[in-house]
Amino acid sequence: MKTNAKTKRLVLGLLAMSLVLPVALSTGYAQHPQQPSAKVTAKTSDHVLVPETTGTGDWVTVMTNTIKTANAKDLFLTAALEVGLFTRTDTPPNSSARASVQVRVLRDGQVVEPGAIAYSRRLQTLNSTQPIELSLDTLEAASFSYVDVDVPVGVHTIEVQARVDTGGSGDFSAFGVVGKGTLTVESVRLIKDEDVAL
Repeated sequence: MKTNAKTKRLVLGLLAMSLVLPVALSTGYAQHPQQPSAKVTAKTSDHVLVPETTGTGDWVTVMTNTIKTANAKDLFLTAALEVGLFTRTDTPPNSSARASVQVRVLRDGQVVEPGAIAYSRRLQTLNSTQPIELSLDTLEAASFSYVDVDVPVGVHTIEVQARVDTGGSGDFSAFGVVGKGTLTVESVRLIKDEDVAL
């Protein structure tokens, strides 16, 4: 008898809690109807993003994401991308080919420091009096971190842009591409004007 009474009270208590808990949660959410600011956001891409070119290409947006800051904060942004380069030189008498993939990050349309970074670069030169052809094709991943200080309150759009720069002389061909990538944006408060002793 005592066991049944205890079980009955336990079931009634759990039932009461199950009715009260959703009301408490909905009331708590009602007090904060806006979404909280995010501290970290990430984006991925898995396809070729920048077509080949035989000169300096235009900036192309390869990834976009947004982050909301509730207070004036700093943003620590890391863009990691696969970059591929192809260069071909043919002699005689000499020729050269160069290719590079440059990347920059924008916040609300403004370039984030330190600006454009070469994620990969190659200069290939071939000198010979005999007919020789040299071709190189590579694909590698590169990553760089960008810093945006004193970002105002609000929702901000982050863009990763890339462009390919190629050129050469003699009998050559060169191009670069951008493949898979990730973008991580973290809202932080950076230490400023501090000397770090190593």
